[in-house]
Amino acid sequence: MREQEAAREFTAQMSVRDGRWRLYVVLLGTTERWPEFTFGRRRAVPTLTERSRALNRLGFEPVAGGAWAWSEDSEIPDDPTTAVMLIAAIRVRSRAGVVA
Repeated sequence: MREQEAAREFTAQMSVRDGRWRLYVVLLGTTERWPEFTFGRRRAVPTLTERSRALNRLGFEPVAGGAWAWSEDSEIPDDPTTAVMLIAAIRVRSRAGVVA
């Protein structure tokens, strides 16, 4: 099977909690543990290069033409007074042999 045929697509998400940005790949439809990478404590959002390197370490890469999309959520659902959480997401593909 060719590498392109073997790669599967997933969604990678990134959020911040307690001052640490965390990037993880949502592996719906598998029994695998979701791979994740935690960036050191920082105020700034990780750069595109840092995010790409983290995905690469986890065995993934953005799909062609993929772009990060940002949304917001609340720490306590249905409570408009709670802190806002930013969540970024991008479609990624597994590199051959990483996730079946």
